[in-house]
Amino acid sequence: MSDYQGYTINFGPQHPAAHGVLRLIMNMKGETVQGIDPHIGLLHRATEKLAESKPYIQSIGYMDRLDYMSMMANEHAYVLALEKMLEVEAPLRAQYIRVMFSEMTRIMNHLLWLGAHALDLGAMSLFLYCFREREDLVDCYEAVSGSRMHATYIRPGGVIRDLPKSMPKFQPSTWHTKEEVKKLNAARDGDLLDFIEDFTQRFPARVDEYENLLTDNRVWKQRTVNIGVVSPERAKALGFSGPMLRGSGVAWDLRKLQPYEVYPQLDFDIPVGTNGDCYDRYLVRMEELRQSNKIIKQCVKWLKENPGPVSIRDGKVAPPTRADMKDDMEAMIHHFKLYTEGFTLPKGEVYQAIEHPKGEFGIYLISDGANKPYRIKVRASGFAHLSAMNEMCKGHMLPDVVAILSSMDIVFGEVDR
Repeated sequence: MSDYQGYTINFGPQHPAAHGVLRLIMNMKGETVQGIDPHIGLLHRATEKLAESKPYIQSIGYMDRLDYMSMMANEHAYVLALEKMLEVEAPLRAQYIRVMFSEMTRIMNHLLWLGAHALDLGAMSLFLYCFREREDLVDCYEAVSGSRMHATYIRPGGVIRDLPKSMPKFQPSTWHTKEEVKKLNAARDGDLLDFIEDFTQRFPARVDEYENLLTDNRVWKQRTVNIGVVSPERAKALGFSGPMLRGSGVAWDLRKLQPYEVYPQLDFDIPVGTNGDCYDRYLVRMEELRQSNKIIKQCVKWLKENPGPVSIRDGKVAPPTRADMKDDMEAMIHHFKLYTEGFTLPKGEVYQAIEHPKGEFGIYLISDGANKPYRIKVRASGFAHLSAMNEMCKGHMLPDVVAILSSMDIVFGEVDR
C-alpha cells in the first residue's frame, strides 16, 4: 500500500459535539489522530476583568454565567471567598439551603452532561429523559429566585430569602387537559421542600432507567471502554479534579478533605473509578447522581425540622428585609448604600475552592481595601482538563475524540472566562 499522507482538519468552532465554541486543529493520518491543538478565546468575555470594576455584590451575577450549567455552585465559591475575608458566617439554616442547592446543581449539571454525552455517541432517547428530570430542578431555581438559570440567590451572609411556602403550578392549556394538569401538579400542592422531597423519592428509579439504557449496552461500552485512559499519577500531574480525577481512581473530594459549610454533618460516599477511561468517568458521575440525591434528602429533613434566619443581621453586609426597609429609615439607607456602593473588604488575599460538579472551582481574590477587587482569578476545572486534550486523544480514531471531549464535561463559559 502507498504511504498515507498526513493532513490537518478543523473540528469546530461550530461543531455539534464541541460542547462550546472550541476549535480543535487536528493532525490526522488516515482516521488516526496524530496530535490536537485546542484553540480557545472565541467566547472570551473578560469576566475577571469586569469584576474589578464592580462592587463585590454586583459580581455575583457574573459567577452564574461562568459555568452556565452549574450556576449556584459558582456563586457558592465566590460568596464563601467574600465571607472568609469579611470573617462572617452564614446562619446554619442558610448553610443547609446552600448545600442543598449546590447538590441540586450537581444533579442538573450531570443530567445535562449525560444527555449531551449520550447524544454525541449516538443515543438519542437519553437526552429527552434527562431533561424530564432536570426541568423539576430548574423549577426549584425559579421558585427561590424568579430565574430559571442565573439565580444570584446565594449572598454574603446567607441567602437572599427563605424557601417559598408554595410551588408554581401548571395551568390547563391547549396542550394539557385538566386531568393531565392535575397529574402534573400532584407534587406541587405543598411547599418547595415537599416538592424536593418528592423528587428525591422518585429520582433513584430514574437513574436506574438511564443505566438500563447505557451501562451494559454493548455499543456504549465499545465507544467508551479503554478510550482516553489517564493513569492516577498522570491525572494528578495534569491538574485534574472532580469526576475526571476520581475516574482515574483518586478519591479526592473537597467536601470530605477540605470540608466547608455543613458537609461534615452529612453522610455520603465518594465514588471512584479503576481504569481512568471514558466509561469510568461515566460510572463515577452516575453514582454522584445517587450520592447528591442522598445529601439533598438529609438537607430537606433538617430544614423541615429547623426553622430560623437565613441571613445575618448586619446591614453593612446583608440587605434588610423588605418589611424593615419600608418602615425604618436606617434600614432604607443600609439597603441603598449596599446596592450602590457595596461593602469593603480588608486588605489581603484569599483563595476559596469548592467541589464543583466539574471539579475544583476556586476563587483567588486580592483586596486593596476598596469596595471592588484589586484582582480576581477564577480557577476553572474545565480549563485544566482541556489542556490534556492532545495527550488523551493521540493514537485514537477520529470518533473517539468526540467521546473523550464529551467525557471531560467542558463548558466554555468557565474556560473562556
